[in-house]
Amino acid sequence: MNFRRNLLLVFLLFVATAAVAQQTESDTTKTDTLKTKTLPSDAVVVKRVPLASGPEFSASDVLVVDTIPSSSEGLNIVLYNDNTWRFVRNRDIDVLDETVFIQDWDTTKVQPYKVELKDLPISMVIDLVDSLKSYHYPFKGRVTSKYGPRRRRIHQGTDIDLETGDPVYATFDGRVRICTYISGGYGNLVVLRHDNGLETYYAHLSEISVKPNEWVTAGQQIGKGGNTGRSTGSHLHYEIRYKGQTFDPERLIDFTTGDLRRETFLLKRTYFSPYSRFTQDFEEEIQSDEEDKKIAAEAAAVKYHIVKKGDTLGRIAINNHTTVTKLCQLNGIKKTTTLRIGQRIRVR
Repeated sequence: MNFRRNLLLVFLLFVATAAVAQQTESDTTKTDTLKTKTLPSDAVVVKRVPLASGPEFSASDVLVVDTIPSSSEGLNIVLYNDNTWRFVRNRDIDVLDETVFIQDWDTTKVQPYKVELKDLPISMVIDLVDSLKSYHYPFKGRVTSKYGPRRRRIHQGTDIDLETGDPVYATFDGRVRICTYISGGYGNLVVLRHDNGLETYYAHLSEISVKPNEWVTAGQQIGKGGNTGRSTGSHLHYEIRYKGQTFDPERLIDFTTGDLRRETFLLKRTYFSPYSRFTQDFEEEIQSDEEDKKIAAEAAAVKYHIVKKGDTLGRIAINNHTTVTKLCQLNGIKKTTTLRIGQRIRVR
């Protein structure tokens, strides 16, 4: 029995090593593709750490037998007593952008961001998943109310029909920032912040299954659907935000099938308008030949600076013949932002 178990461990370690190596090659290829085809002017590439994956399971049904490292320090391989296994994120190490769960982190204020729309980059390339496919629909069902203007008000999210008590799932890996009752509006609300900087909102829940600051995995049940708050019937009000700004969730998710529409998302600042819906231009986002030529030319001129000890925004600006204001616009930061050694700053 011990021999068979050890043989299984060796085999899984080999599989994990190969998977991580394949992901590294895939990331390099994808980055090159973005640079030559889809990277627009003033785009900011938002990277993310490796994702957890593996078959779905209920923690109450299985027990952990062993945890072994993979060739990536960001992932561990966890073995269960039902002969299944999965990749699990190693939260004991720093993520690639540790500021995601530090800056504007508030477990009591629903809207903690102080970033104005005009200060956000013109466009951002956001990795939604990697080769481990860590994604799960929040709820699969009929859309009853879309994002945008609705009865003289702006509807900030998408409403999906469900029955009270239906399970609601985390869309991506991340951390719980808000889980509380918001009177007169959201009702029982859960807000998750994800490693790529996006936040997802789950409102009108009848029950909440998570706590503030708790780490969650895509597909983990975070609550049950309901009719709390300002609601005229059982449904899930679902929002996706970046730096507090909402955009149409249907740009990312087909709620009828539950499918993720794309793995890498080109988020444009114009999408934050409540009048910008995915059905208006989703199929034409990157199809223009002229736009592709412009993207390729401008991507070739992109230049970055790696922060060293003693660097300031002013010094970096002078050395690269630009201004602090331009640096802040290119990187989505403020003049008062503290730079970290090793941080990559776009200078052109």
